[in-house]
Amino acid sequence: MTQPIAIIAKGLVRERQRAGLSLAEVARRAGIAKSTLSQLEAANGNPSLETLWSLCVALNIPFAQLMEPQASRTQVIRRGEGPAVVAELADYKAVLLATCPPGARRDIYLLTTQPGADRLSQPHPPGSVEHIIITQGRARVGLAEAPVELYPGDYICYPADQLHIFKALEPDTLAVLVSEQQ
Repeated sequence: MTQPIAIIAKGLVRERQRAGLSLAEVARRAGIAKSTLSQLEAANGNPSLETLWSLCVALNIPFAQLMEPQASRTQVIRRGEGPAVVAELADYKAVLLATCPPGARRDIYLLTTQPGADRLSQPHPPGSVEHIIITQGRARVGLAEAPVELYPGDYICYPADQLHIFKALEPDTLAVLVSEQQ
């Protein structure tokens, strides 16, 4: 079981970085010592409700957002699966793969890849997520410690703020990459 201070520490770091604020600035806004905030981010201490509330106000977040662990997860949707909406007047089906969180930025890329060396990507900024759809060929994609083999039409979503990989398994493998940052 995760201790509350560990959840609070991760939440403070995540939300401070997401806001682009320094330790000193958040501490100033919250009216606490920078050393106190540093200790809390290191999962040391036993903050009062008032201190946590002040930090949430300084970060402009609801209290619950600080207390709830943000679960980064990998999601795979195989071709033919996923929530679909079908048109009545045309042979047209739309499968929802992912929604965009408020305030996120998305960049879209077409990847053309060949077998050979792995494309190992270092972690991107906190909260980054990547979405990939294989359109041709096969590839092993996802978090470096648990990549998933994908085929044409398959979709994967994974937290890109962790070490991740793309490895083409067939010549001329094509994929659409959507990079999302909050």
